[in-house]
Amino acid sequence: MKKKVSVFDVVNVLLMAFLFVVTVYPFVYMIAVSLSDSVSVMKGNVFLWPKGFNVDMYKIVLTDPRIWSGYRNTVLYTLTGTAVSLLLTAMAAYALSKPRMMLHKPITVLIVITMFFSGGMIPTFLVVKSYGLVDTFWSMIIPGAISAWYLIMMRTFFAGLPQELEEAGKMDGLNDIGIFIRIALPLSKAVLATIGLFYAVGIWNNFYSALIYLRNPDLVPLQVILRNIVLAGQTNMDGTFTLGKDQKIVEESLKYATILVGTLPILVTYPFLQKYFIKGVTVGSLKG
Repeated sequence: MKKKVSVFDVVNVLLMAFLFVVTVYPFVYMIAVSLSDSVSVMKGNVFLWPKGFNVDMYKIVLTDPRIWSGYRNTVLYTLTGTAVSLLLTAMAAYALSKPRMMLHKPITVLIVITMFFSGGMIPTFLVVKSYGLVDTFWSMIIPGAISAWYLIMMRTFFAGLPQELEEAGKMDGLNDIGIFIRIALPLSKAVLATIGLFYAVGIWNNFYSALIYLRNPDLVPLQVILRNIVLAGQTNMDGTFTLGKDQKIVEESLKYATILVGTLPILVTYPFLQKYFIKGVTVGSLKG
């Protein structure tokens, strides 16, 4: 018997199709413009497909030493920062998931308060400066190492683990650290992968911290370089770029090529962790 299609299904499909188009079209347009010649872009002939196909903009971007320096720094910040954030968040979340922990409720309340109130940019900068972290590698890692929201999510997940597993671990001679490493962490791959990707995306896109804490150009991440190119159209060290007579159009194509080069790695990573998203976010948010 043929299944009847409801109005909800039709509206849902149309809405999802609309959201898909709205989300994907900017990327398609940027790819088309970045691969088109400047004359076609100037005439407004580029919409979905490249016109006058060329890869000159990508050659310029990929031969710019600042791009590779920024890539190196961003990859190091992302890998190190994600590992540190996951480790600290998981350890704190597991401890907070145990009601027997000393000052459990006051500490939880203080953490929740930070989700709504913060000290502000200047006090934060003064704290970072007082620890000697300004203009260092760790200034991009430590100040934002733990997100209160992700901490609460992971704490809720750990609180939902069966108590029998902890009791079995204690019968086998494990202490709290042993239970955390051997039992809790292996069972939390989904929530770790989900929160880890959230951390990684946040660190990859982080340029605000670099603008505040970094002075050394050798430590600047890719996003700051992309920001300079997008806002100022800079490619050479002196901030100028010329290609023929169509400088404005060339700069627009160059900006799109630069954005795509900077965005591609994190987009490629997402599909490999997508399978953990629904399970990780749902379990970490709703249990307990």
